[in-house]
Amino acid sequence: MERQSLRWLIPGLHVKRWLLLMLIGLALLGLGIGYVQVQIYRQTDVPEIFYYLTLQFMDRWVRALLVGGTGVLAFGVGFYYFNRTIVQTVRGNDNQPILDKLWQQRIAVNGPKVVAIGGGHGLSVLLSGLKQHTMNITAIVTVADDGGSSGRLRRELGVLPPGDFRMCIAALADDESLVTQLFQYRFGSGTGLSGHSFGNLFIAALAELTGSFERAVIESSKVMAIKGRIVPSTLQDVVLCAELRELKPQPESVANGPDGLSLERNGTNLPHVRGESSIGKTGYPIERVWLEPNDAPAYPEAVRAILDADLVIMGPGSLFTSVMPNLLVPGIAQAIRKTRATRVYVANVATERGETDQFTLSDHVQALEQHIGRGMIDVVLANSVVSPAFHPPQGVDMVQPEGSLHKSTARVVQADLADPEHPWRHDSHKLANAVLKLLES
Repeated sequence: MERQSLRWLIPGLHVKRWLLLMLIGLALLGLGIGYVQVQIYRQTDVPEIFYYLTLQFMDRWVRALLVGGTGVLAFGVGFYYFNRTIVQTVRGNDNQPILDKLWQQRIAVNGPKVVAIGGGHGLSVLLSGLKQHTMNITAIVTVADDGGSSGRLRRELGVLPPGDFRMCIAALADDESLVTQLFQYRFGSGTGLSGHSFGNLFIAALAELTGSFERAVIESSKVMAIKGRIVPSTLQDVVLCAELRELKPQPESVANGPDGLSLERNGTNLPHVRGESSIGKTGYPIERVWLEPNDAPAYPEAVRAILDADLVIMGPGSLFTSVMPNLLVPGIAQAIRKTRATRVYVANVATERGETDQFTLSDHVQALEQHIGRGMIDVVLANSVVSPAFHPPQGVDMVQPEGSLHKSTARVVQADLADPEHPWRHDSHKLANAVLKLLES
């Protein structure tokens, strides 16, 4: 019967009666096989070992209870996992037919092993597209965020910043689920609550309850029934710092950026700033970034995922404040260098104010390789569609396509990756399709 016909019939079937009929059929089949075995046993001389295999040294009632109990246990375990699979598959508020969902999940379970490295909105856009193709996803998330709700929870409770983890959990969950909307809900008022998202508070509370941030992320992922897993690049409390390039000479030993932001000076006499949320507000171009401490140990599960991956994706997202903080963890960089996976950098569709102003595609890749070394990127995936009709926000420029890169051995692959409604951002489905095509080639 064709799949379309089955799709039409499924909603009208009385499932329980057919399951009961199937069970009766299995019972009769087992009884028939038993009759045949008894007849063979009575008429044939069999080796002595069958005396023990058929448990004849036990009373018949004991044998019946043992075999029957084993059957009940096997049925119960099978029914539990069957029911859990069905519930997880049909969970959500969409109207997608159950056969399509089961088929997609079957494909996704056997999909390629993909590791996505980054943070912020860029990583969540990639994950929301990838989950339609594979469930073997590991998102490695930065822990350097210190702004907004995450920064407040980090300072007040001493937990790792939960914001990027929350966005990744929501991206890998059912987008139309009311629970997902609740997880993303941000309080707009209330003393102490204003600016906090419910998901951030939920993860922070679980971290307090379980005594472990990574356990809090795991339990939150279970609640949201995500497709894949999310891990931090490190559990170390790290601070992202940046050395800035001055536009004109500054005689003072300490300069002041916009809004009174304090800019210290390091040994090179160039201004530098501490804190991820402050880096894009200085008004100065970024020369380089680093972590303090610079020897933070990598999270073991993140390293294992990279080494076992088919595809490792860096980006998209804020180059200096979302992507690089993960790669600056020595163990993560070492794993990327050793993995046999295809290593892809997804370049941003547009520049970012205060961070990559006037950057070309080559500038993005060059800045990345200056921090982590050459030979760490096999393919640069870049947007190929830049129309004069695109009108990005003020201070944002579209990154123009380039067929080759200066001072890099990475190969450039171009594709239409832009969101039709917001062309300066990635489209999640276009991006996921383009990334997975790299594996096919």
